[in-house]
Amino acid sequence: MSLFILATLAAFFIKGLCGFANTLVFQSILSFGVNNASISPVELALGFPGNAILTWQNRKSLDPKVFGPLMALMLAGNIPGALMLSSIDGRIVKIIFGAAIIFIALDMLRGQGKPRKEKKWLTALVGVAAGVLSGLFGVGALLAAYVSRITETNGAFKANISVVFLAENVFRFALYAALGILNQAALISLSLMALVPVSYTHLRAH
Repeated sequence: MSLFILATLAAFFIKGLCGFANTLVFQSILSFGVNNASISPVELALGFPGNAILTWQNRKSLDPKVFGPLMALMLAGNIPGALMLSSIDGRIVKIIFGAAIIFIALDMLRGQGKPRKEKKWLTALVGVAAGVLSGLFGVGALLAAYVSRITETNGAFKANISVVFLAENVFRFALYAALGILNQAALISLSLMALVPVSYTHLRAH
């Protein structure tokens, strides 16, 4: 349990700083000794308060043209991702997670520079791929890298990425419950750490 608490503190410190990457940190720390199917439900519920706080704080920068299409595509991608999480061997899931981290890092390096308008097919690809990764691991860094390229201010980035994550959290919570991924053990772990993400995200956002 101490490792879960350490991972939570580190993850939501980062969440408050940049608006995302909490799941990437959380999963990376715990994946060495815990099955991803046990990690994702806990992080999902822990991440909800932080996304709600960041969305509210940056609500004036929300742009439906940015978050609307990405939200719909990400929710669609959640379904195959969650199905994979519930059925694939845990060792294979960890390999996929490692490959995803490398790909996201390369994409973020490629995307450095001024904001620009991306092609529609790329928006669709990123949205669905981000949904699959989120369904599997809760990782939204691929989407964050994309949104950072099409928004001009830090407030706009945090607002639009957080509202997508917020809607995705609600949808994925129901999806995990339906598939049996959200189990009693995950709920017990969650109850022991419920206040950590709220306090840390709120502190770092200021």
